[in-house]
Amino acid sequence: MANGEKDDPTENGVWESWWLLQSAMDAEIARVYADARIEGLKPTWVMELIRLDRRGPMTITELAKSVRLTHSAVSQKVAALRAAGWVRTVAGPDARSKRVELTDQARAVIERLAAEWRATEAAIAEIEAEIPYPLSRVAADIEAALQRKSLHARITERLAEDPAWS
Repeated sequence: MANGEKDDPTENGVWESWWLLQSAMDAEIARVYADARIEGLKPTWVMELIRLDRRGPMTITELAKSVRLTHSAVSQKVAALRAAGWVRTVAGPDARSKRVELTDQARAVIERLAAEWRATEAAIAEIEAEIPYPLSRVAADIEAALQRKSLHARITERLAEDPAWS
């Protein structure tokens, strides 16, 4: 390394190609929205919008459980959705909670979003049929490996051997 540069461990990510691919695929879905003149919508928000439409208003906790994300992640997502005009929050069943519901803006496009979701799922199934080892199988295999030994355990074992961590 020149001029005392330190090794940058972020430059050699094992899954970097996956993250870049996922980002590129999200950008392609965003292009579908742009083509349809659905403004200010991120592909990563659509599951929550469809879930709220299909199941009705929910607390952040209920929504988080429904989409299998943390309360914190959904709370941040709801704040962004609210700022973009897709949802509003109203008083929940008790003073500590809020219910999240769709706005008229979201209701106006929700069936189109559901159609896009179905089309995307069909396109992904088509892609999986073209490749020798589908991502759905990769995910199941990784989940099985993590049940045998958690990611936490794998990381902490390596950190115990790394003098920089001590």
